[in-house]
Amino acid sequence: MEMVKALLDGSKKVVVLTGAGVSAESGVPTFRGRDGLWKTHRPEDLARPDAFAMNPELVWEFYNWRRDLVGKCEPNPAHLALAEMERHIPNFLLITQNVDGLHAAAGSRKYLEMHGSLWQLKCTKCTHARDDRSDLPPMPECPVCGHLLRPGVVWFGEPLIPGVLKLAIAQISSADVFISVGTSNLVQPAASFYQLAREHGAVTVEVNLEPTANTGFMDFAMHGKAGEILPELVTGLSE
Repeated sequence: MEMVKALLDGSKKVVVLTGAGVSAESGVPTFRGRDGLWKTHRPEDLARPDAFAMNPELVWEFYNWRRDLVGKCEPNPAHLALAEMERHIPNFLLITQNVDGLHAAAGSRKYLEMHGSLWQLKCTKCTHARDDRSDLPPMPECPVCGHLLRPGVVWFGEPLIPGVLKLAIAQISSADVFISVGTSNLVQPAASFYQLAREHGAVTVEVNLEPTANTGFMDFAMHGKAGEILPELVTGLSE
């Protein structure tokens, strides 16, 4: 712990990657294990463009349920600690695979949402897009052209938001410290970010509830709740 703390001295460039494990501590389902089904459907089968094309009402029912659930969740100590880390490290970037908006709610400002946001809506026909936390009708329509809106998230089989991956790679490639938090590192391209960081000379740190496939390749690994480890890491940063 103390050796990792020493890396966060404010003079280094720090990039943090977060995954579902961070939000799970706020009560957001990870859709693995006991949370692996919604009704009788696997979420992976609904979070797809072809599923939306075939049954948009079902997909929107799922996403409206998610929006309602996530809207009741609050940032946990891990989210708050990362916002604190940002305030004390001038050259800092948070890259998140989560779509729940809890990092922003915790006060983070320098972040990339790799997979979009539950709170963004996009038109399936025109270029209209907006952030909207209000209760939505079962099949929300675009106020500009009247066509169906869709959630502003990256679905399985879709490319990442233009420019986001390029920016993430550039920032990781120039980082001094790369910290992976709450992710099992199974989903590409984020699963390879630690390797990219190592190739460019960064010190790599894993914070996760349990060991991952990448643990043995990390310079430091701390296992336990992110909401307990991260607050301890940022203690004293302002001193």
